[in-house]
Amino acid sequence: MPYFDSHDGTSLFYTDWGQGEPVVFVAGAWLSSSSWEFQMMPMSESGLRCVAFDKRGHGRSDWPGHGYDYDNLADDLAALLDHLDLRGVTLVAHSMGCGEVIRYLSRHGDDRVSRIVLISPTAPLAVRTPDNPDGVDQARFDAVAADRAKDRPRWLAKNAQAFFATHLGNKISSELVEWTVQRCLDCSARAAHEVVRTGVCTDLREESAAVRVPTLIIHGDADASAPVWLCGRRLAKLVPGNVYHEYAGAGHGIFITHADRLNQDVLDFIAGTGR
Repeated sequence: MPYFDSHDGTSLFYTDWGQGEPVVFVAGAWLSSSSWEFQMMPMSESGLRCVAFDKRGHGRSDWPGHGYDYDNLADDLAALLDHLDLRGVTLVAHSMGCGEVIRYLSRHGDDRVSRIVLISPTAPLAVRTPDNPDGVDQARFDAVAADRAKDRPRWLAKNAQAFFATHLGNKISSELVEWTVQRCLDCSARAAHEVVRTGVCTDLREESAAVRVPTLIIHGDADASAPVWLCGRRLAKLVPGNVYHEYAGAGHGIFITHADRLNQDVLDFIAGTGR
């Protein structure tokens, strides 16, 4: 199986399917490269080279006890692009993975990157601060984290339906819900805690405003994990010249429940026909 060593020696697993223009997928918290199967299969068959990797602490990558801040995660992404010497890349990210892409651009530049797609982003800043008064109170995040740590399998199973917004009619089989929960459990307890804190508490407002590559932002208006009014819409106001799509009734698991529509939007954006 293919692995590469990151900047600090952490061994990271990746998949590499197809040939053509490269598209690199960056998963959100708890999920690994396997979560992108509904994008990588059709897109690799449509003439794109699709690459995804397991974040440190996730899936088949090493599970170190450190390095879950955006600097290290962005450096991991940079190490992958360097290892495969990818250029003209479309970066497609979900949830807090969007922050990894934004930090990558501010830390490593955009020489290798043609465009980015940010799906259900937790950026630009979710937590409440003196200059972000509409954010969610830190104490609330801490309480949720403490509850989740007591019984992570039960917490994930309990919150899975909200993740997919099934109460609004989004169709997903019980087997696929269970599969997604299992993917979320396939990361270390340290990683599960730290990456959420990184995604919630890191201020990416200034870096988002400095993005200079074409950007597509996709967010569901029923997202319980990254509320659209706090995340997607605000990010769309910051990133210069972006294309913004808001899906009615879509939750955070938009890459599964709305895979066909999302894939077409991404493909159109790559082809330069999307608006």
